[in-house]
Amino acid sequence: MKLDVAPAETLYPFVLTEEQEHLRREIRAFAEKEIAPHVMAWDEASQFPLEVVKKLGKMGLLGIVVPTAYGGAGLGYVDYVLAIEEISAVDASLGLTVAAHNSLGTKHIYLAGTEAQRKKYLPLLATGEWLAAWGLTEPGSGSDASNARTTAVKRGDRYILNGNKIFITNGHYADVAVIIAVTDKSKGTHGLSAFVVEKGTKGFRPGKKENKLGLRASDTSELIFEDCEIPEENLLGALGEGFIDAMRVLDGGRISIAALSLGIGRGALDAALKYVKERRQFGKAIAEFQGIQWKLADMATELDAARLLTQRAAVLNDAGRKITRESAMAKLFASETAVHICNETVQLFGGYGFIKDYPAEKFYRDVKLCTIGEGTSEIQRMVIAREILKVYPSRG
Repeated sequence: MKLDVAPAETLYPFVLTEEQEHLRREIRAFAEKEIAPHVMAWDEASQFPLEVVKKLGKMGLLGIVVPTAYGGAGLGYVDYVLAIEEISAVDASLGLTVAAHNSLGTKHIYLAGTEAQRKKYLPLLATGEWLAAWGLTEPGSGSDASNARTTAVKRGDRYILNGNKIFITNGHYADVAVIIAVTDKSKGTHGLSAFVVEKGTKGFRPGKKENKLGLRASDTSELIFEDCEIPEENLLGALGEGFIDAMRVLDGGRISIAALSLGIGRGALDAALKYVKERRQFGKAIAEFQGIQWKLADMATELDAARLLTQRAAVLNDAGRKITRESAMAKLFASETAVHICNETVQLFGGYGFIKDYPAEKFYRDVKLCTIGEGTSEIQRMVIAREILKVYPSRG
């Protein structure tokens, strides 16, 4: 199956290096061969394609931003954004799997872990031998992390975890999970700490697998902790600083969701462009109608703008700059743009946009997660407003 997509020079409003162009082509070729033929079958069955995920690991994509000293590819977030977009333009479920593994679980261990923790876990994660998950959300605490109920109580040289996490990407398949738990309720968000929990630990198990609207080939599940004992060396970062570190992790994670949005939006636009050139009404291709052309013009312009915001955040992140505002802007605009593009794609397909034999409906179902995951659009607006008000203080 040959993907019908726009050439690179029309996709990227900047010049790719030779290495980046090679990476992009390699991922696209892999997607054409290994992913595209199976997309709808995986979606219908909610099948997690573990074998393909392992192949992505062998390509270096599960350790793309992990330094080479720990077995990773040692690339930057600009390259990472390219990779997530290319995968997600074909199947966003796999894009999300790769993003959650890299940006959340693996990234938290790299950012907050001791050297011993990095050496223990990162080589396994970077090669795809192990898969990572990250647990912050609970039934009663989504955006309000201070209301978390999962606890970690110190007993001698061990911590005892009790509680559950929900909406965890890779939950059933993760070999290691980073879990945010309450260690001191009286301190609010400064009483939350992060822990590394390995698969097979007594008292730790995956729970319900969610039956989802979209991204159905990505595993989303509950994680349950019942008197789960872990050694004190599994504390990740300083005691009480788990939430602070989680916010640093989410800054980078929001770039990956923006990249996921770019991929879905681009995939939908590619499908729309192909369809309007082939679909004929009133004796000519519907692409010749001005009303259709204006829709396409808006979709393409918005997608390029989203890509620029996303790559700005990636460039600044690679430069070691604080990116709280930039990543929130990229995530907000890219996700809402992708939703608009997918909605318009369904409209352009007409009745066929509602049918599973055509690609529009899957892009439409998949994209909605992008305005919710790793902070809703409403939360992104709060973050952006807070950051810009710091820069422009009132003058009394």
